Amino acid sequence: MIEITSVRAPELEAYARLSENELRHYYEPHGGLFVAESALVTERALDAGCQPVSLLLERKQYENGAGGLISRFAKYPDLPVYVAEEEILEQITGYHLARGVLCLMRRKELPSAIDLCRGMRRIAVLERVMNPTNLGAVFRSAAALGMEAVLLTPGCTDPLYKRSARVSMGTVFQIPWTILQEPWIPMLKEQGFRIAAFALSHDTVSITDKALNEEEKLAVVLGSEGPGLDPETIAAADYTIRIPMSHGVDSLNVAAASAVAFWQLGLHE
Repeated sequence: MIEITSVRAPELEAYARLSENELRHYYEPHGGLFVAESALVTERALDAGCQPVSLLLERKQYENGAGGLISRFAKYPDLPVYVAEEEILEQITGYHLARGVLCLMRRKELPSAIDLCRGMRRIAVLERVMNPTNLGAVFRSAAALGMEAVLLTPGCTDPLYKRSARVSMGTVFQIPWTILQEPWIPMLKEQGFRIAAFALSHDTVSITDKALNEEEKLAVVLGSEGPGLDPETIAAADYTIRIPMSHGVDSLNVAAASAVAFWQLGLHE
């Protein structure tokens, strides 16, 4: 255990002074780092095989074993464990961190989209979803409501950014995901997927259309919070889908829309 008494301590460089983008590119070209925030996110990252680099705990969490979390690190006897008062963690995060736990971890290498999709029947594709809160919520819905993987186009926010992973409740470590390369629609069609794009368009089918659930392999595509999907994506889709609404509402937030879409079109036992 290493006592930390100042947010300026050199041991806290990765936690307090490096941006999440700098951490992401820390070991280029060999991947990077991320900070897992909260005991739950840390545990799910460990379950997924992520390797810890150091652990930062609020003092009272250290003293009570962090709800059993510390025992998970027994297999890493040389792992630095930093302990600080609540005020220092608040200076790092900018807010009160319930069950104060931060863990610096190595990123795992991402699989190719072709390898990831092999044998899958329902996948979610996110096109330039940039809000980390929305992205985390979409991941949680995808994991809970019948999607087998999430594919991200370039321009999406990073699922391992602290806020994304925290909002997802750690499901970014439970559902497979990777980043697509252009052009991605022909690649998915070659894999046998039909493309179902959610868009505000005149030429749409209802999400309740039986043909959608009868498709053997379906890629459910959702767009960014503002402009939505690219026109090229909509034009290349096999289905353009709408969610029926009332009271003159024309659309839902992408996180809310994803929950409706995945429940209706996902695989359920």
